[in-house]
Amino acid sequence: MIQITIPTPDVSITKQSNPQLSHIYGFTDFHLITRELGGIYMFYNEQDELLFVGKARKLRPRIKKHFEDTVSPIKNHRDEVTRIDVCVVEDATEREIYETYIINSLHARYNVDKVFYK
Repeated sequence: MIQITIPTPDVSITKQSNPQLSHIYGFTDFHLITRELGGIYMFYNEQDELLFVGKARKLRPRIKKHFEDTVSPIKNHRDEVTRIDVCVVEDATEREIYETYIINSLHARYNVDKVFYK
């Protein structure tokens, strides 16, 4: 049996209730997320339920894109996201394994690809 441990987040940003600064859906701390490194990201709601898991070669632009484009799997659920956890994982194969494992072990609500449970 293969043993996989979900990595501890390197960065965690939280939605602000009344942001004073420029924000995207209440998030003001995107600058804390690396722009150049790859990894995995997880979106949570206020009950700490996992909503979505994704991976990216460049984390910050990919995460921000989920809140801006019209084809994101969470486009209708952006207001539900209250926390974003980010884990830097440089190896593409490891990112793929972590993403698939987290989707299936924690039952990410809005992931539709790579789902082995029903």
